[in-house]
Amino acid sequence: MAQTASIAARRLVGLLTSVETGFGPVVAQIAEDAGVELAAIPAESVIQQNAPVALAERSTAVKYPVVHVYVDRVQNLLTEKFRRFSGKVRTVAEVRVSQDRIEGLEEKVRLYVDAVTQVLDANRGSWGEGMYFTGGYDVKFDAMQQGGKNFLQIARVSFEVDLSS
Repeated sequence: MAQTASIAARRLVGLLTSVETGFGPVVAQIAEDAGVELAAIPAESVIQQNAPVALAERSTAVKYPVVHVYVDRVQNLLTEKFRRFSGKVRTVAEVRVSQDRIEGLEEKVRLYVDAVTQVLDANRGSWGEGMYFTGGYDVKFDAMQQGGKNFLQIARVSFEVDLSS
């Protein structure tokens, strides 16, 4: 079951860090369309890890914005009999943005979330290795808090991937 979670999270990291269709070109296009300066998120800032903000900031030097990718639920529904696993894997892309002023922070978070959802929209269908993404997702925005460069806001994009192995 742990391997199942790793496969889905690893595939999402691959989609987000793709040079041609991933986060980089999508963020650049969104920033241009919105007329806002939006920092690019390098591939090394898309991390496959589920760690609270305080722990991540204490253990490593975090450069914001950052995206944490993880799986928070795996359901083996046995929809396909005689398979070891056939069910749903809920995957999360957690966008964390920090800056020294409150003004504009929420807008930046929304634009980064828009970039994540655009990458997901562009990758509906088969993800290979028995994974299939139907296209639905849920977005949750947390309130601003202290952290990072004084102020921090987090948004989570969660979605289910059908997996059969």
